[in-house]
Amino acid sequence: MPNPHFTPPPLEDILNFIAENDAPVTKREIVSAFYLKGQEPRRWLKQALKELCAEGHVVRVRGKAYKLPARLPAVSVVEVIDLSPEGELIAKPVDFNGVGGPPRIYVITKAKQQIEIGERALVRLKRLQGTDYEGRIIHVLGKQDTGTVVGVFATSADGGGYLYPADRKAKYDFYIKPEDTLKAEDGFLVVGEVGSESAPFDKNKKTARIVEVLGHEDDPKMISMIAIVAHGIPHVFPDEVLDQAAKGEVPDLGKRQDLRQIPLVTIDGADARDFDDAVFAEPDDDPKNTGGWHLIVAIADVSFYVTPGSPLDKEAYQRGNSTYFPDRVVPMLPEALSNDICSLRPDEPRACLAAHMWIDDQGRLLRYKFVRGLMKSHARLIYEQVQAAHDEYINEGHTQDIPETLMPHIQNLYAAYDVLHAARKERGALDLDLPERKAVINDKGEIEAILPRQRLDSHMLIEELMILANVAAAKALEDKNTVCMYRIHDKPNAEKIDAASDFLSTLGIKLDKGQKITPKRMNAILHKTKDSEESELVSMMVLRSQSQAVYSIENIGHFGLALEKYAHFTSPIRRYADLVVHRALVEGYKLPGGGGLKDQDEEQLLQTADHISETERRSMMAERDSMDRYTALFLSGRVGNDFAGRISGVTTAGLFIRLDETGADGFIPMRMLSGDYYIFDEGRQALIGRRTKQSYRLSAPVTVTLKEIDTLLGRMIFELVHYGGAPLPEKSKRQNPYRKKAGGKSFKKPKKKSGKKTTPKHKRKSK
Repeated sequence: MPNPHFTPPPLEDILNFIAENDAPVTKREIVSAFYLKGQEPRRWLKQALKELCAEGHVVRVRGKAYKLPARLPAVSVVEVIDLSPEGELIAKPVDFNGVGGPPRIYVITKAKQQIEIGERALVRLKRLQGTDYEGRIIHVLGKQDTGTVVGVFATSADGGGYLYPADRKAKYDFYIKPEDTLKAEDGFLVVGEVGSESAPFDKNKKTARIVEVLGHEDDPKMISMIAIVAHGIPHVFPDEVLDQAAKGEVPDLGKRQDLRQIPLVTIDGADARDFDDAVFAEPDDDPKNTGGWHLIVAIADVSFYVTPGSPLDKEAYQRGNSTYFPDRVVPMLPEALSNDICSLRPDEPRACLAAHMWIDDQGRLLRYKFVRGLMKSHARLIYEQVQAAHDEYINEGHTQDIPETLMPHIQNLYAAYDVLHAARKERGALDLDLPERKAVINDKGEIEAILPRQRLDSHMLIEELMILANVAAAKALEDKNTVCMYRIHDKPNAEKIDAASDFLSTLGIKLDKGQKITPKRMNAILHKTKDSEESELVSMMVLRSQSQAVYSIENIGHFGLALEKYAHFTSPIRRYADLVVHRALVEGYKLPGGGGLKDQDEEQLLQTADHISETERRSMMAERDSMDRYTALFLSGRVGNDFAGRISGVTTAGLFIRLDETGADGFIPMRMLSGDYYIFDEGRQALIGRRTKQSYRLSAPVTVTLKEIDTLLGRMIFELVHYGGAPLPEKSKRQNPYRKKAGGKSFKKPKKKSGKKTTPKHKRKSK
């Protein structure tokens, strides 16, 4: 019963109390200071502290204590660490000594200011919602040239050479002394260690020492290796890690639940090699739950093999997750585990951690139970196969592609999916339908095609079952009062919503400022414009307004999925976060077999959450860089051709273009937009001609000519041919700025630049 005499103290008083103490304040100290005795006041305090943490007013530190977050100075040096697909720059402070991970800084540039990933700048900061900041550039400081650099080697006349970086942000090349070449030859990809001294003939050029020769630049298999090395992704397992992985064995049934007779099946992509989840559905036999379902999601029991503090665990932690490239995977775990003993192969017994879940006919999760089991997959199926068999079975009553005995179970899965999908629509999960593409690579590592990824019901079936299991895991850990590694997605901050509102208003779309933003409200806008010309543009603006999903032991919910509790449970082979959740479930449910999360492990979870959020971003950047290079290689023979595309980003430096056919990204520099001087209008997300008022707007359809391409850098330069489906207007005659002015001297006209095609620097013959 609520206590009618309990009046919660103002949150400002709680904050002031925390601020007045030099040391972090525990919950017990707050209870004592404000006389919060009893169950209801303690519940209120727990929720209040969660909200304060979620909004960035306080941070939780070791020992379950709280303190104010470290505020950054008004003027700070930051380093740009990421660029979203929409062209938004994200930075971190260079010097940060606060608790937890560094805050995100959204970098705002003015006209003529250019800064790229890896570069530093002096910025003026403004605090946004939570721990986020907005940084307006005062001065660009350039790139900090320390550590290693990846690039192509070319010999020089003195027996040394030059290293030409495979990084489009690099400001200059590096000189290699004759004794530091490691016998590298022309055209080989190398890793260089940057030195502190300058080149003997050029004080503005630094030296480097070759520490590894990767292979020849013409070998397509080197494309992914460039990204792996450049982003510092560990890709070689130490011997002790391989030895431990090789010793893994499938356990006996013992006290595990026997799931071998249940027709669990895996459904994955055709090229998948690690099968870490299997699924099953049957109607609930409880007469009180008519139309409900009993679902099982069985996951490889990685926590049984990868125990806390072991060599396997330490290596998995460093990697954080598997990284996927078009031609290879850099796995989090050695293949002896990921592709063998932990892979749920058909007809082979495997240890698993299984979630039993019961839902009603509205898709509501009624109850759940987690067990350690021994299972046997009854089939290894692929998405296209399952979808085709389902469609055929619906129409013909049989199928030739999947054993007849399994088809009733496949139909059960689809029926349960229909219920879950309807529940997803009802709760209003964000419905962004943005196209994805994949590169098709042959056995030689050569790219053969770039194709759109299919989005079948079979894909969404597995997605909904995995989401349900993730929700059940988060709820189960809260039930057991056990620490949880949540997957959180914060609501958009007010500044981004205001910017989106200003832009959408130019399209006649209303998004009220100051009102509570929900996924349902955003979905209403997306659905309203779904079949219009503005559909992709609106989707891009909604995506751009979103926060980044991260890992945290403090729960604020998942905005995009419209879920209050969410954790990653279903992929412990490829994500360390899921392994942590498995260990917590083993400990919370006291499951047999060991490998649970101990109390001393909890103290490290704050750092673990920040670390694995960072390794996830690292992998995303490496995957994107690799795909850019593969796409550039695929289009390298089509320089001079015209392509249809859309404007995917607008900046003070020019226009980002995404091609319709391949999804390839390229750039039109401002200098190539002739006929006027263009000004960046942030509110309209457009470049607007000062004289002609010609507007180049985000998401507008264009036709471009591919003018330049650099496969090493993955960079393409386009020239605009048509805008909005129409040819560009003819250049108007402008007053000659070099003609003699009345009563004054004539200006000297600069020499016209040569239109000859240039050779990349690393392929020029050294003198």
